[in-house]
Parts: sequence; C-alpha cells; structure tokens
Amino acid sequence: RLDVRGELVCGQDVEIDVGCVFEGRVELGDGVRIGATLDRNGLRPARFYVTRDDRVFMASEFGVLDVPPGMVVQKGRLQPGRMFLVDTEQGRIVADDELKQKMAAERPYRLWLNENLVHLDDLPDPPHVHEPDHKTVVRRQQAFGYTFEDLRFILTPMATEGVQPLGSMGNDTPLAVLSEKPQLLYNYFKQLFAQVTNPPLDCIREEVITSTNTLIGSEGNLLDPQPQSCRMIKTDGPILTNVELEKLTHVTRPGFKAVTLPMLFKVREGAQGVEAAMEKLCRDASAAIANGVNILIISDRGVDKDHAAIPALLAVSGLHHHLIREGTRTRVGLVLESGEPREVHHFALLVGYGVSAVNPYLAFETLADMIREGLLPGLDYKTAEKNYCKAVVKGIVKTMAKMGISTIQGYRGAQIFEAIGLNKLFVDKYFTWTTSRIEGIGIEEVAREVLARHHHAYSDREVNGEVLDSGGQYQWRQDGEQHLFNPETIHLLQTAARTGSYELFK
Repeated sequence: RLDVRGELVCGQDVEIDVGCVFEGRVELGDGVRIGATLDRNGLRPARFYVTRDDRVFMASEFGVLDVPPGMVVQKGRLQPGRMFLVDTEQGRIVADDELKQKMAAERPYRLWLNENLVHLDDLPDPPHVHEPDHKTVVRRQQAFGYTFEDLRFILTPMATEGVQPLGSMGNDTPLAVLSEKPQLLYNYFKQLFAQVTNPPLDCIREEVITSTNTLIGSEGNLLDPQPQSCRMIKTDGPILTNVELEKLTHVTRPGFKAVTLPMLFKVREGAQGVEAAMEKLCRDASAAIANGVNILIISDRGVDKDHAAIPALLAVSGLHHHLIREGTRTRVGLVLESGEPREVHHFALLVGYGVSAVNPYLAFETLADMIREGLLPGLDYKTAEKNYCKAVVKGIVKTMAKMGISTIQGYRGAQIFEAIGLNKLFVDKYFTWTTSRIEGIGIEEVAREVLARHHHAYSDREVNGEVLDSGGQYQWRQDGEQHLFNPETIHLLQTAARTGSYELFK
C-alpha cells in the first residue's frame, strides 16, 4: 500500500505485489521481498534506517518517522543506479553487487549482444542514395512551410557552428491557434520542464550519465529475455543521414526486415483524405508487423501537385498510439523519413512521441542547395551535414535535460509536452495522454493549414517555384507574422508620448 506521501509501505500482515514509480525512484514488492532502485542520475533521494528490532524504514529523507537514535543499527541512502532489497524470507538486506551479479549471471547477455547487436556503420553500403533535386527543392520547401528565416536563422548556424541557435527578448507573436498564418503542427505543443521536486539535469557537467545511443528494432518481451531481444541496430543518435537511412531500408541481415510506408494523402480529398490516409497507414503497419517486419519506415517522399504529406508529428504519434492499443508497439522500430522537420523543437517532439530515428531529407537537400548558391561560403556538404546532425542531437539532449531525463531512450515516447489550441477529440485519438487545457482546432483545420502551404507551393504562378517567403517569425516583416511590437505600434507610442495624447496611447 502507498501512504499519503507516495511511499511504499509494507507491514507484517500486508501482502503486496506492486510496483510504483516515484519521480525517478522505483519501489516494488511481492509480499516476501520489498525493494527500490534509483535512476542513474540519483536525482531523487531515498534514505533508510535499520533498527535493532529488525525493522527497515525507507523514505525520501530521514526523520519521516520518530526513531530513537539508540534503536538505529544502520542508516544509509540509495545511491545512483543502485538497488535495495529486503528479503524477509532470508531475513536480510541483499547488497546491490550481489543482486546485479546474480542477475547478470542468469543468462549469457554479453554473448547475446555480440551475436545479435549490429551497429549501423557495420551494415553494407546501400545500392543507391537519393540525389538532391535542385529543380523542385523550393517547391517542396514551400509545401513543408520553409521560409528564408529558417535558412538564415536556423539552418545556417546549425550547419556552420554545430549548435542550436539561441534567441532572446521573448516571443511577441501569437500562439499558433490564434495566428492568421498557416502553422506547422509542432507549433501547437510546448515542452514541459522540471519544477519543484523534479530537478533538471546539467547535461554538460553530467555527461557521464547522458546517452544519445539509439536502438532500432523489436524489443521482444521485457519480462522474458531471449537472444532475439538483443537483435537491434544501434546508432549514435536519432538523426539519420540519407546514406544511413538507405542502409536501414536495404538491410539484409538475418532477423531484420524493413518496409517503407507512404504518409501522403490526396489533395482533392481534404481533411477526409488525411483521416483516410492515417487509417490506411495504421492498417498497413499492422499488416507489415504481422508479416514479420521489425523496422517500419514511414515516408513523405513523393509530394507533388496531387499529393500532400500528412504532418509528420501526426503520422508518428497516431501510428505510435495505434500500435500501443494493438499491443504490438514493442515489436517494431519506428523510423521517419520526412521533409518537414528541421529545427530542434520538431525533432524533440517526434522522439517524444515515439519515433526511433528521423531522416530530415529536405533539410539536407536545403543545405546542399545553400552551398550550391553560395549561402554557406567555405563549407562543404559533408561538414555541413555533420554539423547539422550534431546541433540537432545536442539540442534534443538540452531539451530533455530540462526535465531531468538523461538518455534519449528514456525520452522516447515520454510525451513531455502539453498541447495548446488542439481539441480533445483530436488529442485523445492521435496524441493520447497529452494534456490539452486550452482546446481549439481539430484535424480539419490541421489539414486546411497543410493544404494552404501546398496550394501556395504548387500554384500555377512560376514565381512560387523560385523564391521562399521571408518568414517574419523572428523579425517583423510586412507580409509576415503579426508581432505585438511592430513599426505601427512603436510609431503611435512615440507620437502619443511626444504629444501627450492619452487617447492615442490607449
């Protein structure tokens, strides 16, 4: 049973079989043994007393219960990554080293890993890799909502310096749901951060417990470890280059089977087309898993005048939750090939809603195009690609560290976000368990925003195929996003102050 503090309590007459996760500390018991384990950060405290009358007390801190000092024979704390177990049958506390040695010796895990775990770099080179299509790159950039600001303020520093660009002075643009401009679905989500008792992590100074390693494949049954459970493909991070994605697509190793499913819908079908395409994507994924596929790649390559892309976040989260409801999610690794994501917030959301790895092919094509046009002087494509991937991964790590999460595997599927301006029906179906305190639009409006960008990109005016919109998100532009502080506001404020006109000020 749990007391009011959320601590697990066990007495002589209590039979329990329960597990409890309490902010980084896991407590468990089966009526005979009761124990706890602490996460690798050790951010949550767990302290214990052992008394002369063979009682053990564990809580977040000493002093929760009044225990006379003379009764205490041992006191200590649970250390980062350590386990604590009281075995009432044996009448003793089992040490962490003994526990782990026993579990490690139960099965030949190292042999299983050596025989089954494959690093992505060790896979053979693919037969072909998609080449940049410079003739259509601007049209596709417009279809996915790219602006000149994205190139200048986001991609340029990421490609040249390998870091996420920083802004200051706040954001004076409207919330996505209140904007008159078509918005990407990512903009309706806000990242949560650690507050009060759940501390953030310093991912730079605590690099030793921070990991970006990513495993792609079937996890198997976590309660029944088998050699097949180690049959995974390991990468150093969740961002895949075009070559790495093609390696996955054409994997021929025994025990691995990959398939690519399209995430496109017919433009003429509108919102109904998005819903129908999502249903088909889920059906096709279920059929593929039943056919033995353990690497599922969903792709929006193929966008043209008649076909638009389902928003990548909608496709990832909708499919992720569909497979959870079916009970097949752990049987497959989910990989995204999309032209839509390009900044850290996009990738953090995609990983947070279940994707194993992302190939942002249009971001790479954009870098190649910028180098070709002289917008990244002194930079070759390989260096730009490497720096960009490094910036994205560092940005994801920084984002998850704000919530005290130290591994990308721990961040995957954690959904540490809240939605602002999405209605409950839409969220419950495609973003299940996400908090949405302020409701708003649904799938019809999301589809309308996708189609607004698509029609702009594929209209008959040739100029649309040659230039990008200026943007106006980070700096005021006449044809861009609305800003609270704009030239008209500043001019009227100055005039009101100089003339003493309170009516004008109001």
